[in-house]
Amino acid sequence: MSAQRACSLSELEQDTAHLVELDGVPISVVLDSEGVVHAIGDTCTHGDISLSEGFVEGDTLECWAHGSAFSLITGKPQNLPAFEPVPVYVVEIDGDDVMIDPAVTKEVK
Repeated sequence: MSAQRACSLSELEQDTAHLVELDGVPISVVLDSEGVVHAIGDTCTHGDISLSEGFVEGDTLECWAHGSAFSLITGKPQNLPAFEPVPVYVVEIDGDDVMIDPAVTKEVK
């Protein structure tokens, strides 16, 4: 596969998660306060909850249901009850388009 258009930069609101679905994969796209666009798996690993309905604070996205915050950089949960990470996707910017390949996740340590 290859990167495909997820949304436009102008659709993103700073520090707010935006839900997109690419090839059946739900992804939260976030424009952080420093202007960096992140893409992480949208489903909380603690429960089947959409992370895009949660809260962005700094470089984390917090699940609204149970309070686990996931790193936008690594996908790792920062607190319980979640203990499994969500996938993190490579983001490319092409003009005003946010491009993501839902089949390729970042290797994070």
